Amino acid sequence: MKNFLAIYLGTPGSMKTWDDLSEADQQKRLQEGMAAWNGWMEQHHDIIVDAGGPLGKTKSIDSNGVGDTQNNITGYVIIKAETHEAAAKLFEGHPSFSIFPGDGVEVMECMPNPTM
Repeated sequence: MKNFLAIYLGTPGSMKTWDDLSEADQQKRLQEGMAAWNGWMEQHHDIIVDAGGPLGKTKSIDSNGVGDTQNNITGYVIIKAETHEAAAKLFEGHPSFSIFPGDGVEVMECMPNPTM
């Protein structure tokens, strides 16, 4: 089995649909989404390496120093799977974008560290 990093993505534009919902509809969607998310996590508990979680604001560090920046990464999870394709299929219809206002999930293999 290999490890795969799945990152949840969301743009400010994806929040527009959420912001257009009434407070009651947001709360209903939130409860539905959390139930689905918890269900996904429970269904896949045996392959979760790191449950991850939501991510906050981003800093960029380079030769010019440290500064604020922005990206579309909203959260992550690390799972194990036999293949990249198998790992990706686990996220089809994931609540991060099918219920919540996310844009999608990207999955990449965590490669072995060549120095170890």
